[in-house]
Amino acid sequence: MYHSITIVGNVGRDPEMRYLPNGTAVTSFSIASNHQYTSNTGETIKQVVWFRVSVFGKQGESCNQYLSKGSKVLVEGRLNPDPQSGGPRVWIPKDGSPPRASFEVTANVVRFLSTKSDSNQEQGSARSSEFDSAGFIGPDDEDDNLPF
Repeated sequence: MYHSITIVGNVGRDPEMRYLPNGTAVTSFSIASNHQYTSNTGETIKQVVWFRVSVFGKQGESCNQYLSKGSKVLVEGRLNPDPQSGGPRVWIPKDGSPPRASFEVTANVVRFLSTKSDSNQEQGSARSSEFDSAGFIGPDDEDDNLPF
C-alpha cells in the first residue's frame, strides 16, 4: 500500500534546521493552505489548514537556506498519523486554550514556487491581507499573522 499527499501553500514561519545524531539534516516548517468558497446561503467561507513538514538531508538544507516565512511552496510527501488515534496529532496548549491539531508530513519533494524577493514583498503586505482580519492562527504562529 502507498499514500501520498500534495500541498501547495505558504510557509508559516522561517524553517528550523537541526541534525540527527548520525549527522543527517532535518528541516521543519509549517505550511498554511487556504480554501475559499461560497456556501448555499451566499456566505463566503474561508478555511485554512496547517501542516507541519519535515524535510531530510540535502533537500532539508536547501529548504532551510531558501525558504522563509511567506514563501510559496509545493510539498509532496506522506502523512504521519498519530500512533494512538491514526489521525492528526492533537495536543492541549499549556495556556488552557482549546485543544489543537496538526497534520504531520514527511516531505519527499519540495518545490519552491516563489523567489526570495517575492517572499520579502509578501511579508511586507501580509499585514493588510484579508486573512489577517479573519483571525486565523496556525499551530506554530499563535501570536503571528498569516504570511499571505
